[in-house]
Amino acid sequence: MDVEGKALKAGGSSSSPNPASSRKRRKTCCLAVIGTVIGIVLLIVILAFTVFKAKRPVTTFEDLSIKDLDFSIDITRLAVRLNITLDVDVSVKNPNKVGFKYSNSTALLNYRGKLVGEAPLLADKISAGETKHMNLSVTILADRLLSNMTEIFSDVNSDVLPLNTYIKLSGKVKILFFKIHATTSTTCDFNIYISNRTINEQRCEYKTKF
Repeated sequence: MDVEGKALKAGGSSSSPNPASSRKRRKTCCLAVIGTVIGIVLLIVILAFTVFKAKRPVTTFEDLSIKDLDFSIDITRLAVRLNITLDVDVSVKNPNKVGFKYSNSTALLNYRGKLVGEAPLLADKISAGETKHMNLSVTILADRLLSNMTEIFSDVNSDVLPLNTYIKLSGKVKILFFKIHATTSTTCDFNIYISNRTINEQRCEYKTKF
């Protein structure tokens, strides 16, 4: 009995785990997991600020032309009937390594600071490195000119009609796990010479921001 008891006791002591060794293995595993997580985070940050760094989409007016122009003047009543439709060619360049998705917007046509026409821009996506071209037709809405009748009569009589177009696109660029909001806008001031139906003195400004 004494021999068997000693044998069992000896066997039991040899199979029990070493607490110090177990703690060391757990510590090693934890350090390995933490190191891996830190490495992945650093890799993501490096990629986000180098290869996948967000760049601003750029909207540019490629061409602006008169599609239709019709007007008449009633001198006795100081009244002007004016219909103008403009063809606006716009391009949006996405320099990012990922797509730029923008929401619905509107192209605006202004006369002396007041909105006189608009055209819808439907939501869409521009692929990585793509330049998307848009062709819009913007028509002056005659009823919106009523409050400016005196200025319109003066401008038409001088043969020069000052107008402004404005386009703003708001969307987001998804860089890895991050969604970055971006806005690109462009505004153009120009003059329409009514007698020869031409556009001159076009000045455009472009802005982008995150």
